[in-house]
Amino acid sequence: MRRTTTTALAVAGAALAAPAAFAAPAALDPPSPEQTALRAPLGGHLTVAAQMRHERQARLRERLTPRAVRAARRLADLRDADFSAADERATLRARTVAEVRERSERLNRAARREREQQAEAEQAAATPPHLAAIAACESGGVPTTDTGNGFYGKYQFTLSTWAAVGGSGNPAAAPEAEQDMRAALLYEREGAAPWPVCGQ
Repeated sequence: MRRTTTTALAVAGAALAAPAAFAAPAALDPPSPEQTALRAPLGGHLTVAAQMRHERQARLRERLTPRAVRAARRLADLRDADFSAADERATLRARTVAEVRERSERLNRAARREREQQAEAEQAAATPPHLAAIAACESGGVPTTDTGNGFYGKYQFTLSTWAAVGGSGNPAAAPEAEQDMRAALLYEREGAAPWPVCGQ
């Protein structure tokens, strides 16, 4: 009886000590296959989530990239159209300015010609017929005539005759009105004698 009790106590003590004996090594040992099997789904779940996120981003890029390209092309086309319109406006503006300037110059030239013709008409009207005939005979009525023969201007003055009626310098360089005035003064003084050929 005493032996049986001792044996029972030993067995009971061993049973009570067994969990501590088994627990201590388990904390130091690598994970068991069961533990690895339990952890694998969790790790796989994280990997699958990242992969799904990556796939969503790739699909989003595939869907949005053509839109972005089309938008960029439309923007470039609009910019080109704006540049073309600006070039056309600048060209039209330059052409308009050039046309206005050319028309203004034509009008100015026409006005100058008209003034010159009017001045010539007034000069012809102011010149007495006998002086006009002398001028036509002497120089063809050209005030700047200078043939180098010692006679100058519309009435072919000599330098001494020109100076005698108050002129200075070359008669051919004097204004036509001055030549007419000094020819009239000379005619009043001496008649047609200074023009022996054309004054007849």
